[in-house]
Amino acid sequence: MKMSKQVIYHGSYCKVDVPKIREGKYTKDFGTGFYCTVLKEQAQKWAKKYDTPNINKYEYDENSKLKIKNFTVMTEEWLDFIINCRSGEDHEYDIVIGAMADDQVYNYVTDLIAKQITREAFWELAKFRNPTHQIAFCTKKSLKCIKFIEVEEG
Repeated sequence: MKMSKQVIYHGSYCKVDVPKIREGKYTKDFGTGFYCTVLKEQAQKWAKKYDTPNINKYEYDENSKLKIKNFTVMTEEWLDFIINCRSGEDHEYDIVIGAMADDQVYNYVTDLIAKQITREAFWELAKFRNPTHQIAFCTKKSLKCIKFIEVEEG
């Protein structure tokens, strides 16, 4: 699916006109990267964690020469990918796109890893969650696909 010149958002505590990949102490769904979304409301939720919420707006121009993994739906492959990334494993993709394991879904993932629930139970619980979306820019060359447009406070 070609997503040329698509508007995406990043919720933060400040203006981020030059996106960077920052390694955090916490593992994320799609590994280390700069995370954005096509859902402005979701970026607003991300930003509301901070005292100075900012919604950064970018133009994303897909580069077909990059290695892109696009999970169009939540599948076993998506779940395994998140489990691996959240366990600290690296992957080979420049960009990964797909649903987000929000806090509640991640709790289900944690329960699954700990064998406290089955995969069947995970899918039963996960299907009632609101749709989410994330794009992880995982390499420096992937960040060249992003052009800063503006920032909104709040």
